[in-house]
Amino acid sequence: MLNAPEPSATGRNVMTVLVLVVALILQVSVANRLPLPGGVTPDLVLLTVVALALVNGSLTGMVAGFCAGLAADIIPPADHTLGRYALVYCLIGYVCGIASTEMDRQSLVPFLAVAAGALAGTVLYAVTGMMLGDPRASWTIVSRMVPLQVLYDVIASPFVVWAVLRATRRYERGERTRKDRFSVPAARYRAMSGRGPGL
Repeated sequence: MLNAPEPSATGRNVMTVLVLVVALILQVSVANRLPLPGGVTPDLVLLTVVALALVNGSLTGMVAGFCAGLAADIIPPADHTLGRYALVYCLIGYVCGIASTEMDRQSLVPFLAVAAGALAGTVLYAVTGMMLGDPRASWTIVSRMVPLQVLYDVIASPFVVWAVLRATRRYERGERTRKDRFSVPAARYRAMSGRGPGL
């Protein structure tokens, strides 16, 4: 039986770019127009960056975060200091990519990790606003808006994670099956070879 062709790095990169473009379009055209209480909307781009970092690792998370953040800084209505989103998304993508090596993607851990990434990204964005003297980033406004932002991100995270995992599954499956095909746990190897733990 012939093996399926291994997914190419180019295909993975193209899929990452497509996922980010779709997230940016949905953020600008849908999420930013939702009439939610508190005047805050879920950050679909941040959630997408976190999910991509969990799937593809720290390098992809960092590069995808920087590019998506720079695009979010430029796309109207951009009313903040250029580079804030790029910095925040880049750092969050890198950290979540490092954490991805310890996660089981078949459980609820990725959803919890995306929620934690959304919390960290929202707080980091607010802190950079305070450091840069943004009048909308006063402690009173931040303490009122950050909980709502995190709540909306947590509510949206299962949908975003599911969509990203679904879109990138083809480029992950080859690596997982190749790794699993030749890896045998030590206990099973000892049992197969007739060696007990004390031999």
